[in-house]
Parts: sequence; structure tokens; C-alpha cells
Amino acid sequence: MTHPVLEVGARVRHDGRTWNVAVLEGARATLVTDGGASAVVLLPFLFADPSFAVEGGHAPPRLPPFGLLEALPAEARQRALEWQRHVREVETGFPVAGATGGPRPEFDPATRSMAQRERAKADELTAAGRVTSVATVRRMRSRYRRGGLWAVVDGRVARESSPLGRADERVVAAIRDVLEARRERSTGTLARLRREVGWLLEEQYGAGTVTVPPTSTFNRLVHVVADGQGLLGTAAQRRWHASRPAPPFTPTVALRPGELVMLDSTPLDVLAVSDDGVVGRPELSIALDVATRSICAAVLRPKGTSSVDAAMLLAQMVVPMAMRPGWDEALAMRRSVIPYERLVALDARLEGAAARPVIMPETVVVDQGRVFVSGSFLGACESLGVSVQPVPPANGPAKGNVERTFRAIGSGFSQYVAGHVGPDITQRGAAASGDACWSLAQLRELLDEWVVVGWQERVHDALRHPMMTGVMVSPNEMWAALVAVTGHVPVPLQMGDYVELLETRWQAINDYGIRFGYRTYDHRGLNGHRRRRSTRADKGGRWEVHHDPYDPSRVWVRLPEGWLEVPWVHAGAVRSPFTAFTWSFVRRTVERRGGREEHEAAIARALDELLRRAGRGLGTRRERSVAARARATARVNDASPVADRSRPGVAEGSFGLSGVFAASPDRDEDGDVDDLADVDANVWGDEEDDLADDREGRADEGLSAGFPGFSVPDEDATGARAREAAAAPGEMRVYDPRQEARTW
Repeated sequence: MTHPVLEVGARVRHDGRTWNVAVLEGARATLVTDGGASAVVLLPFLFADPSFAVEGGHAPPRLPPFGLLEALPAEARQRALEWQRHVREVETGFPVAGATGGPRPEFDPATRSMAQRERAKADELTAAGRVTSVATVRRMRSRYRRGGLWAVVDGRVARESSPLGRADERVVAAIRDVLEARRERSTGTLARLRREVGWLLEEQYGAGTVTVPPTSTFNRLVHVVADGQGLLGTAAQRRWHASRPAPPFTPTVALRPGELVMLDSTPLDVLAVSDDGVVGRPELSIALDVATRSICAAVLRPKGTSSVDAAMLLAQMVVPMAMRPGWDEALAMRRSVIPYERLVALDARLEGAAARPVIMPETVVVDQGRVFVSGSFLGACESLGVSVQPVPPANGPAKGNVERTFRAIGSGFSQYVAGHVGPDITQRGAAASGDACWSLAQLRELLDEWVVVGWQERVHDALRHPMMTGVMVSPNEMWAALVAVTGHVPVPLQMGDYVELLETRWQAINDYGIRFGYRTYDHRGLNGHRRRRSTRADKGGRWEVHHDPYDPSRVWVRLPEGWLEVPWVHAGAVRSPFTAFTWSFVRRTVERRGGREEHEAAIARALDELLRRAGRGLGTRRERSVAARARATARVNDASPVADRSRPGVAEGSFGLSGVFAASPDRDEDGDVDDLADVDANVWGDEEDDLADDREGRADEGLSAGFPGFSVPDEDATGARAREAAAAPGEMRVYDPRQEARTW
């Protein structure tokens, strides 16, 4: 097979123009056009030009597609190699390039013409049992000169068949149009789809012009058209596929801690026991650092995530997680791969902290949920200098890192917890509600411990160095490596920063103070602003009030001179921590018992009486559960700063954080601090039911004094339940207060 030769005088195509080769000197060629223009070009550059060609010659030879040759059947590949040897022998006299010795006489180019050699090859193949004509030998020679080895492959074997076969293109287009139109609709059957395709073909081409294929052929075409396009499957799968951005995809790259942090919420796949014994799935919100894959913060709440919970994620990220009582020392930061000695010298808050990174976010990625686009959250990000990057609506892949983390939490944590329900209703067990035994506070403790020991120390498949792709590292190891390059700057939150993170209300300041939620807040610092309108005309002259729904004992009002902490007027009547849901329970109880609307003072006294009796083991089981939940919530609410509530006023200074936000201590009548952190871990359990021990105490205390109409169950029924609980001391029993006889 002859090839074109680049020599002086040859005409070549280069850069879209025709040139004459004037000079060849080493690796350079001087080219001249017919118009007299000249150019000196390096030969490697000239040969690499896709438009390069020598006029009058054949195209430059190409290497055979070895991958396609290997994919052919063995018989077809062997036959193509045999034709390569036959063609070479006809043209050169040697079947293999570089063969030694002389050619066979009938194929010697010196003594035989090309026609004679072609005739000899045809006769040889025919004598061997493969009937071959001279025209066939000549055709194979021509094909080999044009395309090499791949050109002599049997085209019937190398031809790629279309998956659509010989289907009418109009039918295929109609199937695709109907599937696209049904992407957002409810899932139907293939029979319905076949009818709709027939209707569309009649509208486009007229009745009877295009025939819909038979059912079996139509179903095959549907699966071929929808393959890989996300047009079949469940409605959720179709929506997920439609929400993906158009390829090619741009990978999310973060090279330093905090450069990109993703926030998201989802229901936890575990049932938690609420204060009234009802089980439900709590809401989990996390903050994931993309560079290190660290779970920087996690908030678990009983209901839907609020803007305060989203803002608390920011506060948790910059505050070290303290070691909890009972945790193994291996979970401490000083025992991990994190450079503890160097960091604690810069940030004293890390003393005694758990092995979870402290990362200040630069940019947070959020979805279009109302929580993450609320004014309080955006204001919190602005005050902390954090950029907010919303993703397109209904576009889960845009924050795929945090979505995948939720799946990892489900497989690594949730499925091992009692009360696991699975990601959807089809995977929920029949006894899931009966297995649920953990309160929300207990689940929070378990999740925080798992984040440190089960996530931060686990090697992550996505954490690989570009130069060492075979080595996986853990989030803590990646943070230790990156913090050595980027450094660590402590970001202590100020009191004003914390207040900015709370929920916002717009209220009027009246003579009695500020009232909402059946509670009145008042302070002498409001005297100069009572019955006056604020400068916010867009809010009707109301004043900006921030409050914590999990600590309704105080609010903060933004005044011209700064933040003013305003206490609840009946806060002194309640000497134990409580939350908004505790208040609501007592308010409903008082209204139901009294049969009339009670004012705030009566509600405050009822709440104080409930907490007093619950602290001594008195009261109904439900009432003790509500009080225990209030104390447990105050214990785990580590995002609440320490503040001196005895001197409310304009908030100044910092939190004074030593590691975590701590709940405000309570003081008894003598002014001593009561330790309210020691809450029974098994709030909802009933080891011995405490009924036999406090039976006489209930009668002595005279429970009916504070709650008219309340009657204590008789001694026989109470003793029977106590004996039943004591019969199996190793078994945890859940007490249903609704089964206890009572009279309202």
C-alpha cells in the first residue's frame, strides 16, 4: 500500500489554504502559495493539523481501531487477519512485513504482474475450499488501501444495529413526546400510554395514516426510548431526574474549611417519644462542610424546623462541642489526630472539647425552604459575614453532598436506634411505634456522640488527595491537614449576635408592656417608649422583638440605644426551667379544669405548682413527663447563652463561652444555684413506676388544693400497677397516663 509523500514541489492543504512545498530543511518546511505568500512551518505542527493533506495522494494512514477489533467475534477477526496477509502477499510478495527469504514465484512482483498475482491468489483460495474470484481479491485490495485492517472486516458482522430496529420514526417521536408530557403527571400503565400515542398520531397525521405497533412491539419501543432518560419509573424518580442540571456537570470544589457549607433539614428515620406519650419523627437539620465532609452542627427538634433552628446551626458551627458525661476519653479532641496543642493555644474554648471541628462558614448553600430564606436567617448570615447561595427550586443534586450525608446517617445511625422506621412507609415495621423509647433529648445525646465517634473518625470515600487517589482519610484527618494550611481564627459570639439569631416578632409597647402568647413582658427600661410608635412605618409602628420559643421567660426589644432584655412578669413564680410547649400544656389544663378563661397569674401559679409536685414525684404521670421534658430541654439546649436574669437591661459583652452554650442556672429561695442538669435519662421509662412509693405522699399533699376536681386513683388499683411493674425489674415498661383512672 503506497502512501503520499511530502517532498519538494508537492502541493499540500494547510490552515484552509493550498501551498507548494518550496524547501524542506530538517524539521522545517517552507510553504509558498500561488499568490506569493510564504510561511515556515515545523513539520510536527504541520502533520498535527487536522486539515493537512497531500493533494493527489491518499489520506494519511490511520491505526486500526483495536478496541473494535477485539469486540468482534473470534471467527470474523481471524478472517480479517487472513485477508490482510493475502493482500500483502499480492502487493509485496510477502504475507508478513519484514519476512526473510524470497517471495513465492507466483507472487513475485519482479516476474509477475499485478493481474497475474491477483489471479494466483484467487485460484489458491478456491483450491483451499473458499471460492474466490479475481474481482473479490481486487476489491479487498482496494478496501485495504483505503482503510487498513478494519476495512476488510465483514461489514455484516461489524454493522451496529439500531435498538429501535425498523420502527417508524414518527411513532418513536410520538412516544417521546407523550412521555415528556407525562413526566410531572401521575404514573399510568403502558396501555394508557399506547392510547395516548395513537391519539397524538391521529392529531398530527390524520386518522389511519400512521399505525401504532402491536402491544409487544410498542412496549419494547417505550423501554428503548425511555432508557436512561428518566421517563419511566415512579413519579418521584421522574421528578428527581428532571431536577438534575443539564450535563456536563460541574463538580463542587472546596479547598479550605468553611469555604462551602451546605445546610438542609429532613425527618429523622427514628420515632421519638413526646411529652404526652405520642411518638413522632423529629426534624434533623445539619451543616456539612464540603471540604472536610465534617458535620459541623446538628439540630434535632420535635416539629418542623424554624428559622431559629436554622440560625442555631451557625452558632453551633463556631462553638466547640463539649465532652458529655459518660463519653469515652477517646472522643476528646486531645486524643484525636487534630493538632490540639497548637489550636488550644489559639482558642481556649477548645479545652476539654470533643473531636469535632470548629469551622467558620464563608458561604452556605441552602434550598428554597422558607426556613433558610427567612429574614432572621439571612440577617444572621449577614451579621456574621456569611454569604448565602440558594440552589434552584426542587434541585436536590445541587446539594448532593448533604443529601448523601442524610443517607449515611440513616444507614450508620438511625437503623440501629430503637424505633427505626426506615426512609419511607414501605420499609416501616409493624412494631416500630412499640419499639420507640427514646425522648428527644436522649436522641440528641446519641446523635451528638455518633457524629464524633461514628462520622468524624470514619474514612470517607470522597476524601482523597489528587496525587494519592488510593488513600481515603476521615473528616478529622482532612480538617487537621487543611487547618495547618489555612489556619484557625476563633470567632467568639457576642450577646447581640445571639439575639439576632432568634425569632422575630413585631409588637406594640403598651402601658402593661409587651404581650403575646398569653404572656406579658415588662421592664422599666420601656417607660420612655410606651404607647409610642417606632420608626418602622412598614411595620405599623411596632417594635422589633426577638424571642426564643424554647425559653419563653424573656424577650429582647430593639430600642434606639440597643437591645433591652425584658423578662416575663410572672417569671419569679416559676422556679424551674420550662419551655413553650410546657406552658401550653398547663394553659390547656387550667382552662379545661376550671371551665373558664384564666388570666396569666393563675396560669403562672398552676405551672409553678405542677413543677413543684413533679419535682417531688407527685402529680399525674403526664404532668411529671412534661416537667421532665422541660428540664431535659433546658439541659440540651446548648445554644442558649449564660445571662444574669436578675439584672435585665441592654445586652452587652460576649457569651463568656468556655466550650458550649449553657442553660441559665436556677436559684432557690436562698439564692443558691440549683443543679437541674441531673435529669433522669429514662424520662419516659418506668422501672418501678414510683406508684407504691408516692401513693401516701399524694394523699398527704392534698393534690386537689391546687387543681380543683382532681381525684387520686384508689389504693387497690395503684398497688396493682406497682406490683405489676415490680414483678419484672429488668424490663422497661412505658406507662400510659390515659389508662389511669381520674375525674376532671
